[in-house]
Order: sequence, then structure tokens, then C-alpha cells
Amino acid sequence: QVQLVESGGGLVQAGGSLTLACAGSGRAISNYAMAWFRQAPGKEREFVAAISSTTSITYYRDSVKGRFTISRDNAKNTVYLQMNSLKPEDTAVYYCNAHRYYWGQGTQVTVSS
Repeated sequence: QVQLVESGGGLVQAGGSLTLACAGSGRAISNYAMAWFRQAPGKEREFVAAISSTTSITYYRDSVKGRFTISRDNAKNTVYLQMNSLKPEDTAVYYCNAHRYYWGQGTQVTVSS
């Protein structure tokens, strides 16, 4: 069993930056592919970024490429999402996912125009 807790969300103006963190407990997340998803009001949850377990290869949805960076610190059992040049359309609840199975409770990101 893996527990995931997101943090770092908040309110930011367009063009600003935020860094989200996802802290794992219960098991080491080093063996898991990790991902960030987001869900805006009235919309389905969508993939944002992922990082593989052993090689740390990264993947991004097109709309965040060049602006977001996913990274992991296995020693801290934590995954990060650095978000730069934020846009109002990035407003959503951001969720951390491990192994395509475990979910965190989400953290709200609001970008004002």
C-alpha cells in the first residue's frame, strides 16, 4: 500500500510559477512510474506528466511541454512538478499517481489572468 500526499498548490498570477510535491509513504516509490494528472471543474481528469521508475524518462502532454518539469527524489520518496509560465487554463486540482494505481487527494492550483 502506498499513500501519496500532494502539496504546493495555491493561487498565482498568469506567468507565475509553482512547484508541487508528492510525498509517498508506506512503500518506496522508487520502483514505481509516477505521474501527475489534473482535473478542471466540469472536465475529465487528464494526464499532465510522468516519469519512469529506473531511467527517469519523462513524458508530457503537449500543452505543458517546455513549461512543466517532472522530477523525482527517491531518497526523499518524493516526486515534483515544477510549473512555469502558468496560464489560466492550467487551473485545476492536481493529483499525484503511482504505478497507475495509487492516488493522492489532490492540490488546488488556481491561475488568475
